[in-house]
Amino acid sequence: MPTKSAFSVVGLAHKLFLAAEAEGYTPEMLNALAESPSLLAGMRSVQLGLANIKPILHAIDCDSPVFIPDGWSVLPDEDDDPNKCQLPNRVKGVFTWDPTSAKLYLPKKQQGDKRIVGNDLRKELKSQPVLPANILDYLLANPHLIPEEYKGKAIFFWGTIYRDSSGSLCVRYLYWRGSRWSWHCGWLAHDFSGNYPALVRAS
Repeated sequence: MPTKSAFSVVGLAHKLFLAAEAEGYTPEMLNALAESPSLLAGMRSVQLGLANIKPILHAIDCDSPVFIPDGWSVLPDEDDDPNKCQLPNRVKGVFTWDPTSAKLYLPKKQQGDKRIVGNDLRKELKSQPVLPANILDYLLANPHLIPEEYKGKAIFFWGTIYRDSSGSLCVRYLYWRGSRWSWHCGWLAHDFSGNYPALVRAS
């Protein structure tokens, strides 16, 4: 078995760090790995061909009852008045989450320094596969799944349009609150800037 003198520990550590960083590892993740002998043993078993890595599928039922804050309601799927129901192309059924399964979307009228009223933005999103608030709540329950690029933005889940206790229409959004992920809502009567993208299905 080679001794530490048989290779450059510092050089090897640097090489390992660069490779891990390229794969999306953060210093915190590497530190957690260094402090977990059982995890290191498991990775060694995979490297030796004694075990396999099986990815976890994060399957979310978009048809299940969504969280409704006290005093609020959810618009119906259909109505004679299109302004009183959900968007027609919202994602339904089972949606499997991974970083490539969804993307941030801004229509041209919302890009750059442009602003658009929520009610008008709603019309712009009619043809988009917008994700419902079921996804939002799943991500809040599993914050490690949220991409870092979402920080600094308000990520809107237009697949679920609510009516609040005062009767105003609104959409919930995901945002980074300084130390943790949280949610708030944007009212359709207000302006939406380019920092307020909709989360839609990527394909």
